[in-house]
Amino acid sequence: MKKAVIIIAGIIAVVILILLFVFSTPPSHSEFTKVQSKITQPERPVIFLIIDSLMDEPLQKAIKENRAPALEFLIKNGHYYPNMVSSYPTMSVTIDSTLLTGTYPDRHNLPGLVWYDENEKRIINYGSGTREIITLGIKQVVKDTVVHLNNEHLSKSVKTIHEELAHHGKHSASINGLVYRGNYEHFLNIPRSISFFHLLPNQIHTKGPILFSYGRFSQLNPKNRSNFFWQRFGFNDKFTVQELKYLIQKKKLPSFTIAYLPDHDHTVHKKGPMDIEGIEKADKQLQNILNSYDSWDEALKKGIWIVLGDSGQSSIGKNKNQSIIRLNDRLHDYHIAKLGEPIKKNDQIVLAANERMAFIYSLDPNIPLSEIASKLKKDSRIAFIAWKEKDLVHVTKKGANETLTFRPNGMYMDEYKQPWTVQGDTSILDLSIDGNKIRFGDYPDALARLYSSLHSHKGRYLIVDAKPGHEFVSEKSPTHIGGAAHGSLHKKDSITPMIVAGTDVKPTFQRQVDLKDYFLQLTK
Repeated sequence: MKKAVIIIAGIIAVVILILLFVFSTPPSHSEFTKVQSKITQPERPVIFLIIDSLMDEPLQKAIKENRAPALEFLIKNGHYYPNMVSSYPTMSVTIDSTLLTGTYPDRHNLPGLVWYDENEKRIINYGSGTREIITLGIKQVVKDTVVHLNNEHLSKSVKTIHEELAHHGKHSASINGLVYRGNYEHFLNIPRSISFFHLLPNQIHTKGPILFSYGRFSQLNPKNRSNFFWQRFGFNDKFTVQELKYLIQKKKLPSFTIAYLPDHDHTVHKKGPMDIEGIEKADKQLQNILNSYDSWDEALKKGIWIVLGDSGQSSIGKNKNQSIIRLNDRLHDYHIAKLGEPIKKNDQIVLAANERMAFIYSLDPNIPLSEIASKLKKDSRIAFIAWKEKDLVHVTKKGANETLTFRPNGMYMDEYKQPWTVQGDTSILDLSIDGNKIRFGDYPDALARLYSSLHSHKGRYLIVDAKPGHEFVSEKSPTHIGGAAHGSLHKKDSITPMIVAGTDVKPTFQRQVDLKDYFLQLTK
């Protein structure tokens, strides 16, 4: 009987795979539209490659072991910036929004991978973990990611680099970028294996740059076949590289191209920050791109090449009970809203975990945020708890002598020429003050990044940030035991390397928020 069940299950699995293969047959594509065919390649196009979770220490290890020749070539023939500061929280959606708009989340309004929308009274999730996605509803998560993120959630009051370049009569391209909003109308062609289950309609209208590639949903190269469902519908390094090579070979590289390589992130999450297998694989893809030219030296003559890690990651310990901070347990005195269910009248707390940071929303106006903070600060694994009251940000942690408070403008100036008013225990955010100068320690650009996150969207909420080695979970949250995670303000998650080859023009500051202006300068 048991053997028969196994055979039947096997047959069902095979049938499902066949159906998915049939429904995943790539749609036909034309080459370029009439508008796209008029694009002429500038003399020195800017090619911006994002390698997800690329970090300096493992990169140096990979180079030392001769496993990253392409990245080594670009470093030796360009400029290396090992300490670029990311946005906060250190999650791709928020970081990419900062890269494209040149603003922190207080202006672009993409708070994190997971957050609570006060207007719609529901959790927004752009794809955190399988169990969480299923509980929230696959259809809703897909719709938020594919439709709402760029067309509704990203603030209309800021311009992306694609919109800015178009305004100045220049062309740009986005290949697999999570955030891509531009001035040109496109249709996302939804794979039949998705539309068949009524997760999305057959076509979706969106706006992006003139050259727009978004996995199988909108591809440039009609012969690119790295786009089946088992290849994440094209959201993989190989697909990205085939699209970029296509533009190079067709001499259609515009003034600015952003190309996203996501695979390394998955490796680091599983194996930890010092694993270099993902770097080696990403480097082979980079070699593939450079080999599109007569020589690698020729590639530098014909373009400006920029490679950036979007965020770092911190190791998560193997002891589940010690490494995982369970927010539901920490806040058991309150009635916490159930994931995937409508908000009820007696719900007091909503949780939105972003791996090593989390938003904690208070729905009950009678519960002071300071009261919730006092319960959370009993946990020594939490690095700090922050919230806003009127014009002040308050920050505390276990063992702090007094609360740290700060706000923009004042007598103290940080290294990025930003003035602040600061009072209280500066050690909470590892700040040092010498005269009127603020220096950052474990939390780079701590004041601006934390302030922006606390002003990124509506609601009464706190931010909790974990010490290295730990991550937060709420109901159904994914975990990374024995691997690595990001999200926090800590330098382990926040500092990434950047390589610039083909130009001697340098960025003003080593912050990702300043790169939009830098890219615009390079395209002049």
